[in-house]
Amino acid sequence: MSTADIKQKLIAASIAAALPLIVLFEGTRQTAYLDPVSIPTICRGHTGGVKLGQTATMEQCDDMTVQDLLKAKASMESCLKVPLNDNQRAAFTSFVFNVGPGRKDVKDGFCVLESGKPSTMITLLNKGDYTGACNQMQFWNKAGGVVYAGLTKRRAAERALCLKPV
Repeated sequence: MSTADIKQKLIAASIAAALPLIVLFEGTRQTAYLDPVSIPTICRGHTGGVKLGQTATMEQCDDMTVQDLLKAKASMESCLKVPLNDNQRAAFTSFVFNVGPGRKDVKDGFCVLESGKPSTMITLLNKGDYTGACNQMQFWNKAGGVVYAGLTKRRAAERALCLKPV
């Protein structure tokens, strides 16, 4: 088996570990809809270039989910300076899939806040405080300033996975 094959298998394994959370909490909708903060969304939380009225096949939804998970994993790793176990990697990938990495002057996220400062979560994580970083997930249960029960449940599930020993 080549190094490239091994790398592909490792990437697939880390994505596969996050997938059950994504499917459970995002659901699958093959017709575009507005999410709670009015962002056009389709399939399992895909937002890039989506137009209301757009439809997708299940194969297209699966492809979008894989691409979005790869992007979330890469975003997470871009600001991460410590190793993660498989459960932590899956939990943080699911979190970034939903929240995003963040962007100065635009929105809060895993890596950076709207203020331009790093998030408390990534700060704790990069200091090696894995428990503290996992516990930060529970505070990210709002969309548009409103607490959503679904986000509260999702964050509890991500936190539990993050804290679960391998």
